[in-house]
Amino acid sequence: MPTTPATKRRKSPSAESRQRPAKSSKGRLLISDLLEVVEQYLDPEEIKAVYDAYLFGAEAHEGQTRRSGEAYIFHPLSVAAILSDIRLDSRSIIAALLHDVIEDTPTAKEELATRFGKDVAQLVDGVSKIDQIDFESREHAEAENLRKMLLAMAKDIRVILIKLADRLHNMRTLDALKPEKRKRIAAQTLDIFAPIANRLGMRTWTQELEDLSFLHLYPKRYDAIHKELGKRRGNHRAIIQKTVTKFEAELSEAGIEGSVEGREKNIYSVYRKMRSRRVPMSEMRDIFAIRVIVRSVDDCYRVLGVIHNTYKPVPGKFKDYIAIPKANGYQSLHTLLFGTFGQSIEVQIRTTEMHRIAESGVASHWQYKTGEKRSGSQTPAHHWLLDLLNTQDQAGNPSEFLEHLKIDLYPDEVYVFTPHGDIKKLPKGSSALDFAYSVHSDVGNHCIGARINNEPVPLHQPVVNGDHVEILTARSAVPTPLWLNYVVTAKARAAIRDFLKHQHQEDAGKLGRQLLERALKTVGLTTRLRTDQKIQLLKHIGLEDWNELLTDIGMGRRLPMVVARQLLPESKGADSAKSEPLPIRGVEGMSVSYARCCRPIP
Repeated sequence: MPTTPATKRRKSPSAESRQRPAKSSKGRLLISDLLEVVEQYLDPEEIKAVYDAYLFGAEAHEGQTRRSGEAYIFHPLSVAAILSDIRLDSRSIIAALLHDVIEDTPTAKEELATRFGKDVAQLVDGVSKIDQIDFESREHAEAENLRKMLLAMAKDIRVILIKLADRLHNMRTLDALKPEKRKRIAAQTLDIFAPIANRLGMRTWTQELEDLSFLHLYPKRYDAIHKELGKRRGNHRAIIQKTVTKFEAELSEAGIEGSVEGREKNIYSVYRKMRSRRVPMSEMRDIFAIRVIVRSVDDCYRVLGVIHNTYKPVPGKFKDYIAIPKANGYQSLHTLLFGTFGQSIEVQIRTTEMHRIAESGVASHWQYKTGEKRSGSQTPAHHWLLDLLNTQDQAGNPSEFLEHLKIDLYPDEVYVFTPHGDIKKLPKGSSALDFAYSVHSDVGNHCIGARINNEPVPLHQPVVNGDHVEILTARSAVPTPLWLNYVVTAKARAAIRDFLKHQHQEDAGKLGRQLLERALKTVGLTTRLRTDQKIQLLKHIGLEDWNELLTDIGMGRRLPMVVARQLLPESKGADSAKSEPLPIRGVEGMSVSYARCCRPIP
């Protein structure tokens, strides 16, 4: 969609190191460059379809230009190239080339379906619907827009992959816009698109989106960290290289095949950690790391044993994300070593497959594999989307849903065990009550207490990694508004609010029944109404459900006496309507004054 020219003021380290399709001698991406990449993994028929889509898009966008002045077709071509970097399937590449034709040209969805297939047409239509969302609106509208985007993502996760690639290219070419618009788009990217990319496990895209957003929002802070990283990179290069060489020798001696490489955190990640830890960059000790990639899970643990034999691990800094993966599917062993050439250094150990998923996330399930795609229906990303869509059904209003979504977009998990040994992932700071709702909403709604590691604890007790949690329940127990202060998970908050809302309606219905029965007695009618009477009354007042009428009465939206009088026989209603005024005789000549209740308010 709209945005910008092809150069940026500075490149983040993550952007500089990423592999890109080769460009022409003039520096501009051409269709031949894209075809050179897709030829490495697509069939000849699919490559021809990609080229046909390019020609179709170029003709549809003819005469259109970007703010930079270049022909518009170079934008969708660049988006397709970004997707080809992660070897996405041919239909995704074709849809990327055509992702703006429905919205920006006279081309209809039906024409795309006829020419390129129903799947491509639905992908382009899904991206177009996301493009129509106004993310700069008020909070209420923003929540509704995010709901729409989630629905589009749930239908086909490739829709959001194309949209993220579109946003990534727009961020790379943001300089043609005015400063205020650049900041608005950067803030939107940092708040919405980068967290979604992270939640989908797209580490490489997440880091570049974060760094580019940070660059445009806080250029001075970006420059300061960028310069400091450059200095420290030079100081640590020798240490990292010596460590890599030593690890390679140790792996070879142990008979373990694998690769060892150094890596560094992206700029925005460094800034975020500085803020959360409240320390200057000079005190950051985990900016640089060593990554070891091996063939099997067994080799991962063997490597861990080898390096712990040589270097002393820092206590409490080992994390096993292989046994307990992160919510976005990330798996690795993390350990912090003390005294490596005088510096502590983090080591990440993973298999080749884990590395592929860590870099590409949910996209790895759509990557081209011998002509077939993997089913993404059981990926962590799809589970997350389904959980969010279930949560939105319980949310009382869009603002509540937005609150739940923001909680889920920034997860920092703890892992606890059920009495049966199952593992539950919860956000950091979760309570025993959050755990109860993670098991089932009925368990949460009837929770009276908990045992953590066999010790009785209150419902608001926080859980930590490795806790064994048992929930105590009673049918008589029900949620109270106070419980909302005890929970942090979206699922628990939505379930409590949903229960309280229905409980309030149920209480109002009981009160409404009592008030209506009293009114019926007052007008001389039986409290046992026939079904036909109820149906006739509901039709008269425009309702479909009797309980809804009782709830309205209980909540004061309808007067019980008015409802009761509508059940009176027509003869009584007619007599009442034809009654004559009552004259007051024998008071002629007397002074008359109105009672206060008869005087209108001026």
